[in-house]
Amino acid sequence: MYNLILLSIALAVILALAAFLFFYLVRFVDKDEELVIEGLTEQTIIHGPKAAFLPVLRKSIEVRKAVPLGAMEYCVIKNNLTGDKRVEVGPKLVFRKPYDEVLKNKFGLEKRKATSLKSNEYARLVDEQTGEVRVVRGQRGCLVPGPYEKYMDGDKVQAVDLRVFEYVKIQDRETGAIRTERGEQLVFLGPFEVLMEPKKNAIEVDESTAVLVRNKRSGQLSLVTEKMLFVPSNDEEVLEVRQLIKLADYEACIVRDKTGKDIFYFGTNEDQRSFFLPPHSELVALKWSRGRRRERRDLKITKLDLRPMYMSFEFNCRTNDNVELVLEGSFFWEITDLQAMVKFTNDTTGDICNHARSRFIELVSKVTLQEFMLQFNKIAEKVHQNDNSNFYDQRGVKIHSLEVTGYRCAESSTALILEEIIQETTNRMNRLQQQESENEIQLKQIRGDIEEEKARAELLQIQTDNSTARSKMEGLAEAERVKSFLVDLSNTFPDMDEAIKIGMWNTLRKEDALKAVSSGNAKLYFTPRDANLSIETHDHSSDSWEK
Repeated sequence: MYNLILLSIALAVILALAAFLFFYLVRFVDKDEELVIEGLTEQTIIHGPKAAFLPVLRKSIEVRKAVPLGAMEYCVIKNNLTGDKRVEVGPKLVFRKPYDEVLKNKFGLEKRKATSLKSNEYARLVDEQTGEVRVVRGQRGCLVPGPYEKYMDGDKVQAVDLRVFEYVKIQDRETGAIRTERGEQLVFLGPFEVLMEPKKNAIEVDESTAVLVRNKRSGQLSLVTEKMLFVPSNDEEVLEVRQLIKLADYEACIVRDKTGKDIFYFGTNEDQRSFFLPPHSELVALKWSRGRRRERRDLKITKLDLRPMYMSFEFNCRTNDNVELVLEGSFFWEITDLQAMVKFTNDTTGDICNHARSRFIELVSKVTLQEFMLQFNKIAEKVHQNDNSNFYDQRGVKIHSLEVTGYRCAESSTALILEEIIQETTNRMNRLQQQESENEIQLKQIRGDIEEEKARAELLQIQTDNSTARSKMEGLAEAERVKSFLVDLSNTFPDMDEAIKIGMWNTLRKEDALKAVSSGNAKLYFTPRDANLSIETHDHSSDSWEK
């Protein structure tokens, strides 16, 4: 019994030792796995599928997955023993060799994405070991850098697509050569080429546009005016696109050539009305003062207007009784001699206002405030009309008129007094104006009455003249009728007395009067004398009636 127990224990120990030795010395590796054995002196890798027998003496073992790569994936493997690198490209299952390590990218990933290039894309890869640059243009489905290659531009790059009116300049940094490519095309850069500038539009040179070009090889300037779609050559650089300078009839400008000589262009000259600025020449800009007090000298003038124009001003001056005034007004002036103006001044407006201010200060200082208020227009007239200096003639300008449009006191207390004086003067003028208006109304009424009486007198005179003329005509007509009646009656009855003839005429006239009266509603009463009748009374007896 005791021996049987000992045998059982020995058998169990043997079985346990056999199981321990089996699991310690044997490993089963799948198809996608690899067994890494760290021996005492070297590393061994067993790829699956396989049943591997492990050495008894070892440091460690590790079963790990192989690296599966898809169709657009790759990985970079480095041998830590030799330092060599290699690239494994999918699709496949990558098994590592002893001392191999899969390098991770900047995102910490072992598997990397291959680059797919379109027809308008390219990539430039530089080998860090040899310095060689490799350019790969599309179309390319799977672009994988070499183990020591890196993208020069960080990633794939799109080609420069040029339209028909575009161009681009490219420099080869290996040789320094510059080339110009114009559209229509796709431009791919070479290994050491860079864009000198972004793509640009070609310049349309026509009647109103020209191009100033410098040849970098010869250093000479030229102005291109030939009509074309201009693209600079490899050695040319566009400095400026110049527009045609156009001058109206009243405009002028100044061009300074390469010798420093000023040439004056006037719009009235047919051959100078429009032109391109020549090479080595510049358009002279006059810097004039601006503002009512001409306190800022920043007005740049390249085209001068030769027409008469207005210019306002404002400055301070003191009267003889020490009242400081602020004068406001305007000049009406024009440029008469451009050459003289440029010769003597570069700030025409500033000079005009400063000279006028000096004249105003001189004349205003000689009068009191009251005198100034009464004759400020005359003072303004004296400022330029009584100016005996040739200040304006030297500068080629003419002052047509100078007017003071307003004035005020610089100090507020004096301004209040002046305001009261002006108010009182205004009230007095209003009262005078009102009285004049009333007098004018009364005068108009009197003149109207006079004209009315004159009209009435003329009417009466006309009526009298008409009545007299009418009576005279009626009298003449009546006399003619009487004359005709008497003559005819005398011819018929030569022996009739004149008194009888006149009596017959009067009787006929009475008949006419009776006809005129009978035609209306009037009643006519005749006396017995007028009718030549006699009224008698007769007494009749009864006897007579009986008879």
